Amino acid sequence: MARTPTGAAVLQPEVTQAITDAVLHELAEQGYGRLSMEAVAKRAGVGKSALYRRWKSKDEMIAAVVTEFSVTRAAVVDTGSLRGDLRETMHALIGWLTHPLFSRILPDLVAEDARNPDRTRTTRENIGGLRREAGEVMLRRAIARGELPEDLDLEMALDVLAAPIYWRLVVRRAEAEPDYVDRLVELALRALGAQGA
Repeated sequence: MARTPTGAAVLQPEVTQAITDAVLHELAEQGYGRLSMEAVAKRAGVGKSALYRRWKSKDEMIAAVVTEFSVTRAAVVDTGSLRGDLRETMHALIGWLTHPLFSRILPDLVAEDARNPDRTRTTRENIGGLRREAGEVMLRRAIARGELPEDLDLEMALDVLAAPIYWRLVVRRAEAEPDYVDRLVELALRALGAQGA
């Protein structure tokens, strides 16, 4: 009879979830600079060894947790039209940026990146890069359907779609009114040169 593995071989999902929740709460309350592995372990109700079985360092732990949180909230739907895809993507982006914890975490991570250039690449690639890849898939689908010009500058288009929401919610700390997404979608369709916009 095979022996049940122990130690590093077993990463219990409920423990990982408790740690993930603890990391997000500690980041929101203490910020990146003051977050400690000890505090995360205590909040999660685990020993520090449970953290180190999953990640080698505080930076790796934070990057993994924030990436997982962010990427799972990126819309990857195909509604059949660019207008519908944009609406779903923008609603998901707003939900991500206004999440009670993450709305306090992201500004701190951006500030930490400015202070510590070595971290910039991690945040940019782990959060922004993966979300931009999902956005590029959406735009390429629209090009294939003939809704967008074939020579669309994808990098610029992705900036045009995300920047207004980030600026409004994170920088200005303004509300997104009930019709905000619909108005922004129409503006984005015109800016991207969508057919029939």
